[in-house]
Amino acid sequence: MPTSERVADRRATRRVPLAAVLLVLVAALVVSALASAAFGAADVSPGVVVDVLRHRLLGGPTGVDPVADAIVWEIRGPRVVLAIVVGAGLALGGSGMQTLVRNPLADPYLLGVSSGASVGATAVITLGTFAGAGLWALSAGALLGALGAALLVFGVAMAQGGLTPLRLVLTGTVLSSAFAAMASFLVFRSADPQAAQSVLFWLLGSLSGATWEQSLLPFVAVAVIGAVLLAGNGWLDALAAGADVAAALGVPVRLVRNVLFVLLAIMIGVLVAVAGGIGFVGLILPHVSRLVVGARHRRMLPVAALAGGLFLLWVDVAARTLAAPSEIPLSVVTGVIGAPVFLLLLGRRRYSFGSVS
Repeated sequence: MPTSERVADRRATRRVPLAAVLLVLVAALVVSALASAAFGAADVSPGVVVDVLRHRLLGGPTGVDPVADAIVWEIRGPRVVLAIVVGAGLALGGSGMQTLVRNPLADPYLLGVSSGASVGATAVITLGTFAGAGLWALSAGALLGALGAALLVFGVAMAQGGLTPLRLVLTGTVLSSAFAAMASFLVFRSADPQAAQSVLFWLLGSLSGATWEQSLLPFVAVAVIGAVLLAGNGWLDALAAGADVAAALGVPVRLVRNVLFVLLAIMIGVLVAVAGGIGFVGLILPHVSRLVVGARHRRMLPVAALAGGLFLLWVDVAARTLAAPSEIPLSVVTGVIGAPVFLLLLGRRRYSFGSVS
């Protein structure tokens, strides 16, 4: 790792101890999860939320109204968990993508995963593809589209000489435009007048209709892949410093890039399949985390994951309460918040990608 980054991380360590940051984020996440379950079209007191959770998790009798129990456990509970999981996964995905391509403007959707998922989801909405899958049809179509897009990007990049940062950026960007055009064509040819609105709402991200079963696969994907990224934090640090530096340190650069690409494609594909495309989370949160605890992945990744979950949790609360009973797409809220935050980061003279000084 370059000397400037080591110095920056030592300064960040003295200024903000990692343990303190993690403790604050975990506490804020727990309190926010309980509070967010109380917000919605039907008000539920925090005390009732605690009673429902105690009854559901620990058993025993409860005097909670069955309607309130259903609202907290069946409707808002899965949504709260999915918001945390998706937010954490997008932040981890953004961190990994920025390291893979060494570009501060990279986000999790750079691989064309989101655009590929939009083709699959649009095919389900406009053509009735996977109609036999019932409630899982949209997620199945989006997941297949996302993984197909990632596979195509991988194949094109490898055929042209390997997964170099520039090749990944160019290939992902070009194919994303092609996938977006395909999705637009499907909407244009659809006989359903509501197709465009349905596709647009999905593309902008939503957690409505979340279920416990739907949350399981994203949780497993984020937990497993996040653990792998954290275990390989040293190799990621070396890769962030450049391929030549990483190779000099004995890092198998080609293998690390390939594995990182596959892991990110799988995780982001799963997240997009259940929540649609949610912007700015994977772009902003990695930068904020580096600003707080430094650029070392051992410190930055857990902070980014917790901060991403906390951020998207409150974004979802805003999305379902500000215009109640209607819902605002999540990307609208994240865009309103994320754009000025990113501009503030650009305006900080002491902040640069990969270091805090």
